[in-house]
Formats: sequence, C-alpha cells, structure tokens
Amino acid sequence: MNHWRLLITDPAHGAWNMAADEAILEHVGNRQSLSTLRLYSWVPPCLSLGQAQPFSDVDTTSLHQHGWDVVRRLTGGRAILHTDEITYSIIAPPDEPLVAGTVLESYNRISQALIAAVCSIGLPVEVKEHQPGLNTNAHGPVCFEVPSAYEITVHGKKLIGSAQARKRQGVLQHGSLPLNGDLTRVTQALRFPDETTRQKAGQRLLERATTVRSVLGRKISWETAKQAIIEAFVTELGLSLETASMSAEEKKRTVELVREKYAHSSWTERI
Repeated sequence: MNHWRLLITDPAHGAWNMAADEAILEHVGNRQSLSTLRLYSWVPPCLSLGQAQPFSDVDTTSLHQHGWDVVRRLTGGRAILHTDEITYSIIAPPDEPLVAGTVLESYNRISQALIAAVCSIGLPVEVKEHQPGLNTNAHGPVCFEVPSAYEITVHGKKLIGSAQARKRQGVLQHGSLPLNGDLTRVTQALRFPDETTRQKAGQRLLERATTVRSVLGRKISWETAKQAIIEAFVTELGLSLETASMSAEEKKRTVELVREKYAHSSWTERI
C-alpha cells in the first residue's frame, strides 16, 4: 500500500485555501509531510483566477456587491466561482508514482479515482479527449466553458474541472466537483462588454457544464461526496489514507503565505 495523508480541512476563505495547498506542497517536497489528499470547501464563495489570467477579467464592483472573495491560484486555467462544491487537492513529491510522467499521464491516473467516485453516487461519467482548436471560446474567462485536453463529462457536459502545477518541490493538482447551484453565477463576477454578452456566456456554460444535482435530480451532501472520493482513492489507486491534521509548521507557513501572497494585491492583481 502507498501511504498518504488525508486532510479534511474546515471551510475557509480563498486566500487561506490556496495558501494551505502551497504550504503543504513545500512540506511534502521537503519530506516533512506525507503525500496528501486534501478535501475542502470555501466560505464565503470565492472567484479563483488561473495563475496567468488577467485580473481585468474580474468585475470587482459586482464581486463586492455579492460578498464574494477573489484569489489567484498557483495553477493555470480560467476563472471558477467556488461555492456549492467539493474541492480536492493532490499534493505529492516529484518521485511519487501517482504523479510520475507527463501532466496528462498523471492527470489520467488521478481521473480514474475521480471517475469511480462520481460513478459510485450514480453519475454516468466518461472521459472525452479534445483536440486544440475545437473550441472557439478557448480564450474566454470562464473555466468550465473551456474544454481541457482530457475532461470528465456527463452526457457531454463537463463535470469536474482540474488543474495541475509542477514545481521544484513536487506536484499540486486541485479540482472542483460542483454539487448544486447555478453555474452561471460566475458570469456575475466577470467583466463582459455588455449584458447580452454576459447572458450568452451563461447560456454557453449551461450547454457545456453541469452539476451533480442537475444530473441526478436530487441533492448530494458534501459528506456523501467526500466519502465517495476517499473510498475511490483507496480502491482505484491503492492508497492507504491516514486521517490527520496539518502540522504546526504547515499552519504557520499558511498564515505567512496568506499575508505575503494570496491576500495581497501584488499576487492577486499581478497581471
């Protein structure tokens, strides 16, 4: 068995969540912590931007009116509004077999567990391959509107959005499984030339993405989704998961990263 740590952290604001993932990555890379599967949620709702996404995409006035946070991720991709979802992160050193090889090779391994998890709660998921150039909106601001190279779909609609960062210390992959709610809310946090364009972006999003509740016709609790993911990572990937807490050093580093990076405009608004 491959021994990993399982972290179930309390709901937190966006800057803390992203800082925690980076702090864990540093400690896993230094062999101070085990490879980690972390499951978490966001309070209040938070718009997260990809590492290279322009901050000018954000409608800051609307964001503040809704009481939503904004943060920039360590990973790439486009904007996601984190609410009514379960978020996972996989954090491992470079020599961990699960993340070995190319980005797509490691992503496909991890996807086997994600597929098994959502299948266990009754969703008929599949993985579809997309070739570059097929999506005419590939440069749009909304993550779930843009197909990735390999994505987990239900009835042709994207269900799980994931992104990966490879650093000297190791690999961080995190992703979102939308459980319920209106996916088009993300368009309220982003700038568009006019309301017609915003509404069209929302329509495209509903045509290309979905939630667990939309597929099943009933609500699945966060706890149910959590247990499905944990069991799938054990059975599909052969991991032995030990439930634990963040170390004192990881917590201290998280606070530092919140203050110095993730809650600071020099990072969030750097592009």
